[in-house]
Amino acid sequence: MSEEIVFKVLKESGKPLKSAEIAEIAGIDKKEVDKAIKNLKKGGKIISPKRCYYAPAE
Repeated sequence: MSEEIVFKVLKESGKPLKSAEIAEIAGIDKKEVDKAIKNLKKGGKIISPKRCYYAPAE
């Protein structure tokens, strides 16, 4: 599932990323990334330290 890929990219990056950067690194469509981010945020797995940037919740 794309949520696992997005989470893995964020964990490995070591810094907050924008959804476009995640899409580029993961090689998946930005729409998929946005959907995954929404679900991950709802589940409390990721946070947004600043507007439009995402990072894993510690």
